[in-house]
Amino acid sequence: MNDTVEGRSRFKTILSLNDFEAVAKRHLPRSIFGYVSGAVEENASLISIRDSFRSYSFVPRVLVDVSKRSTNTNLFGATYAAPFGLAPMGLSALFAYRGDAVMAAAASAGKVPMIMSGSSLIRLEEIIKENPDTWFQCYLPGEESRITALIERVKAAGYKTMVITVDTPVAANRENNIRTGFSTPLRPSIRLAWDGVTHPAWLFGTFLRTIAAHGMPHFENNYAERGAPILSANVLRDFSDRGHLTWRHFVAVRKMWPGTLVIKGILNAEDARMAVDAGADGVIVSNHGGRQLDGAAAPLSVLREVVEAVPAIPVMLDSGIRRGTDVIKALALGAKFVFVGRPFGYAAAVGGQAGVAHAIKLLREEVLRDMGLLGVTATTDINETHVRLTHNV
Repeated sequence: MNDTVEGRSRFKTILSLNDFEAVAKRHLPRSIFGYVSGAVEENASLISIRDSFRSYSFVPRVLVDVSKRSTNTNLFGATYAAPFGLAPMGLSALFAYRGDAVMAAAASAGKVPMIMSGSSLIRLEEIIKENPDTWFQCYLPGEESRITALIERVKAAGYKTMVITVDTPVAANRENNIRTGFSTPLRPSIRLAWDGVTHPAWLFGTFLRTIAAHGMPHFENNYAERGAPILSANVLRDFSDRGHLTWRHFVAVRKMWPGTLVIKGILNAEDARMAVDAGADGVIVSNHGGRQLDGAAAPLSVLREVVEAVPAIPVMLDSGIRRGTDVIKALALGAKFVFVGRPFGYAAAVGGQAGVAHAIKLLREEVLRDMGLLGVTATTDINETHVRLTHNV
């Protein structure tokens, strides 16, 4: 966000990433907000994520000259303005007008990386033009011919970093989607129509505006070819069967992909070792924001094990980051970088590119302030001596 009087006034009540959620809940139809906010089954994994951060306390150093501290962080040969980026979020253009595009633009302006979701509604070729540093997240199709075609498409578009998400071998039990009336594609119904009518800012500012300017959104990037429309009474989305995929398929991708290759969804140290053996350049420790296996370990709780298992590559983390203190705790336990999902999605929904820029600014300022209070001047100075486990999750 440009730091103008108008910009500051617009977001004067948004003081933290958490504040975006309450505004987004009022702005979005119940079904759409439920899709973004929800997890699975008993929400056990979602709850444990936040508990894992609360289980650590800080041990700050004092009388350290922190006047010249910096949040700049190096990753894969690039220098970013902060040790965090935007995690992939599917269907962003459904809950925010041109969602992927505005997040890519804000990430570029904020000098942080963004990972574009493979389950997005804007063509990946458009987003790389908006931000040439965008990373692409890929859900491997079930058929090897489709895997090859998708990789070739991403490569031809000019992406340099690919993220393979591997924690979705089968569909999760997202009961909350059924309860709120969400499905993919969305099915026209009186309930859905009422949801839209009672949220006119979203209906006119996002959904109808998108259709008027760009036509009906489709799933554009799960495969090399176009997928199902987002709204249909009879078309089914093609959920590719990934249950048979193994490390052999990841090795095949490594042979095809010339750029940086990251694997996302690792919670087991042995899997991290296998990822390195298969050619991964980096690992993202993640439980998919609590949206896949309910009861899966909180990423922070297994982070040190993974870092110790693969010391030669960057280990990153996503799921549950909401504060600068969360970022620092992850760095202290060995993460090189973290990624943030839902809050940036909410920011895009309620504020577009300016909202995302404000969210980036808020989180970076928190990290910078917290570093000063902790007594460190560089993100690389943060280590496990700065935290203590005060209670087990």
